Amino acid sequence: MSQLPRPAHARRRRVAAVALALLGLLLTPAALPSAAALLPEAGPRSAPIAPIATTVAPGGTAALTGYAIRSAAEVPDTAAAVSTPGYPTAGWHRAGPRSTVLAALVADGTHPDPFYSTDQQRIPRRDFADPWWYRSDFTLPDTSERTSLDFSGVVSAADVYVNGRRVASAAEVAGMYTRHEIDITRLVRAGTNTVAFRIHPNDPRKHLTLGWLDWLQPPPDANMGIVRDVLVRRRGSVSLHDAHVVTRLHVPPPAPGSSSVESTGSSSGAGAAYAPAELTVKARVRNDSPETTTATVSAAIGGTGIVLREDVTLRAQETRTLVFAPNRHPQLRLKRPALWWPAGMGAQNLYGLHVTATVTGRRSDSLRHAFGIRDVKAPVDPAGARRYTINGRPLLIRGAGWSADELLRWNTTAAEDRIKAALDAGLNTFRLEGHIEPDEFFDLADRHGFLVLPGWECCDKWEGPVNPTGTGEKWNAADRLTARASMAAEAARLRDHPSVLSFLIGSDFAPDAQTERDYLDALRAADWPTPVIPAASAVTTALSGPSGMRMTGPYDWVPPSYWYDKREGGATGFNSETSAGPSIPTLDTLRRTLSPAELETLWKSPSAPQYHRSPSRTFNTLKLFNDALTHRYGAPRSLADYVAKAQLGQYENVRAQFEAYARNATDRTGPSTGLVYWMFNSGWTSLHWQLVDRYLDQGGAYYGAKKANEPLHIQYSYDDRTVAVVNRRAAAVSGLTARVTLFDTTGTSLYDRTVRGLRVGGDGATTTALTVPAVRGLRGLRAVSAAAGGPESTYLARLTLTDRAGREVSRNVYWLSTRPDVLDYDAGDWYHTPTTAYGDLTGLNSLAAATVSATARTTRHAGSVSTTTVTIRNTGRGNTPALLTDLHLVDGRGAPVLPVRWNDNQISLWPGESAVLTAEHRTAGPPGPAGGALRVRISGWNTPTTHITPSSR
Repeated sequence: MSQLPRPAHARRRRVAAVALALLGLLLTPAALPSAAALLPEAGPRSAPIAPIATTVAPGGTAALTGYAIRSAAEVPDTAAAVSTPGYPTAGWHRAGPRSTVLAALVADGTHPDPFYSTDQQRIPRRDFADPWWYRSDFTLPDTSERTSLDFSGVVSAADVYVNGRRVASAAEVAGMYTRHEIDITRLVRAGTNTVAFRIHPNDPRKHLTLGWLDWLQPPPDANMGIVRDVLVRRRGSVSLHDAHVVTRLHVPPPAPGSSSVESTGSSSGAGAAYAPAELTVKARVRNDSPETTTATVSAAIGGTGIVLREDVTLRAQETRTLVFAPNRHPQLRLKRPALWWPAGMGAQNLYGLHVTATVTGRRSDSLRHAFGIRDVKAPVDPAGARRYTINGRPLLIRGAGWSADELLRWNTTAAEDRIKAALDAGLNTFRLEGHIEPDEFFDLADRHGFLVLPGWECCDKWEGPVNPTGTGEKWNAADRLTARASMAAEAARLRDHPSVLSFLIGSDFAPDAQTERDYLDALRAADWPTPVIPAASAVTTALSGPSGMRMTGPYDWVPPSYWYDKREGGATGFNSETSAGPSIPTLDTLRRTLSPAELETLWKSPSAPQYHRSPSRTFNTLKLFNDALTHRYGAPRSLADYVAKAQLGQYENVRAQFEAYARNATDRTGPSTGLVYWMFNSGWTSLHWQLVDRYLDQGGAYYGAKKANEPLHIQYSYDDRTVAVVNRRAAAVSGLTARVTLFDTTGTSLYDRTVRGLRVGGDGATTTALTVPAVRGLRGLRAVSAAAGGPESTYLARLTLTDRAGREVSRNVYWLSTRPDVLDYDAGDWYHTPTTAYGDLTGLNSLAAATVSATARTTRHAGSVSTTTVTIRNTGRGNTPALLTDLHLVDGRGAPVLPVRWNDNQISLWPGESAVLTAEHRTAGPPGPAGGALRVRISGWNTPTTHITPSSR
């Protein structure tokens, strides 16, 4: 594919501050905690702030437990004094072990919660114009071993002091991703020791850190701080570094004419299930003593019985790479390895590597970590699209962009909740544009089988040498060294994680030739195992070749039919970031995000600037979205009506996007190979680019994605009215029955057809069941609609898929118009294609109220997990469906219980139809004033809100 003349790179005209880490709020069944709950409890500002000193045992490694922090402008004492044990910290703030300055100040109440209304504007940026001190203590029982500091995650740079002595300068400790190991053996003492970092202010235009681009309002501190662990390591005279496993899986070629698992005759692991593998174990061994030393290095691979040993003699200060290879150690050839698979394709098998160095029989150092065996390939097909396979099986990327928490507060439980929510929505990949997360994130991805596409970000310093529309400064020689060191550090950190699918060394632009060579050299030196992509946009470089991806948007509203056209962002090739832009959260979330006045503006002033949308002038209003909402659904009559219409619009749009890419995955002329929805989540309380909101509540956008990505799915095509069945399971399915029924807005049936005996292959195969006739030709539509007094152009389509036993395996309901949305492609720009005529869905406003009944039961399980099962039925006597009926678990105050995972939600039922829905959630505490009893709130487009209380067992 060739790159478009008007680049999508202009999407980031406003570059903001910087970030790393992740997500922040630990969501609980009751009210969500404040930001302060994520950080250590703060004491009175006048009291000395003394984080508990970290104790490091002999031969051990420990992370610093927290810091006392203060602006250097308020500290008149010398660096030597500040970094001396016993220095007084009265008036300092307390920060956690991974904390930006602002995160600490919000936690101790110095500044307000920046996620509500415009409160972030109340935080003065001048407070972060000077360096800040980060001071911590650690305790050693003795000084018999060598001691070092090992860290990364400094934003943006730091002078480092230990016990009154400087051990590194800001010129040396620069860049968010660079890793530093500093030998402090000569400076430490038995008892209390002090390390102090003087953190320099950050500006993503000037520093190789990371920024918020046009995602959200940038934090006033630009995320200055330390956002990864600082480790204190104690080792003997011989140390180990860079231990890893290089895996090679011998995947058999697919059978002639086959592209799916059907050809292998396997339904539980696919063609490579029994492919042999070869392992190579590598580690650097260093003699830190002043004399020649012989060490015994052993490497054990858990679960295999493999234990390898080798003696190595090293001169003083010598470093050597030790390699355990299959040609000398044949036990490293595994005939039937346990492979790692993405979720839904097989098991997430992991092995453990444990490397130990001993000197004269005593352990000197040891390292351990997990790795997986898998094979990833991603050739570029004849149409110019990158097409992934894993372990020999085809892999359609159903992805979304991932965002860190705006204040970079890391919380493992919250991150896992989001990964589970993404899996539950049928996604399989996150793209990280910068914001490359801590180790725990990738551990979670490995364990849950979720793929990750990390890479560098656009438009700031990272693209300074190549992006003419960005804000990043050009690089000097020091910047190039920092960039290469960053690549080397991240490659070494991520290479053994089987969830990492590729690394994108460019985003909107590929790096220049020198930088690309530096990146590729660093990746090669690290034994990087998966494809390297030169950019997320459609570019070709001399060293890496074509990217096989495109970045054609859109980023703002387009109609559902847009996705079926192969122009611009439509369903063809690999689109690395794309969506219809705004995503209005639920009414519950809006009320905890915006002030009452802002809520009124949201629905009454469609062109008003929205602080919680974007800092970019391109995206700071909801005008395109609101214009479409009014034209298609009718002008909002209230805030609740606005939100309800937004949920309908977001459901149909997100569903269409994923369905179009799924249908076209098997297209012969321009197949779709990957989709990254922009984005999965936001780093704060947002009005755009999100499938789930800040608090992990789920609305139309999320459930539209979940519906589209069902494992076995029936869907309607907006372009040619075909009804297709998509099968994402490994094995083929036969004996299916598809039924399509069309209704007008009174519920009167206009068309009904059933097709039996359908068969669909596995691994994303599709089959066309039938083509729905043009509704304008259906007799009776005009007469029935006119008699009901409603517009004749709105109608409903109910699609059902049943298996051989008659069980419903997929249901999909569409609200459609005989008037098409009309797009003007010639007037399009980088972020959207204008709509010149809109479909008419206002007939939905005439739907009669639906009557539903429900019963519910909550069952408690071990591990503080509960399941609430709801049986819901449309009990109406007429023909009116209950459209997009939503179930929410709420506490006694009506606040949503979050997180929660429903097997299905926002369903549509006709009179007499019923459904059983289950919700998995954390077990609520005993009833009381803090939350009250668990209830189920039932509401919908035409369903009055009711509540029921589940029985329990």
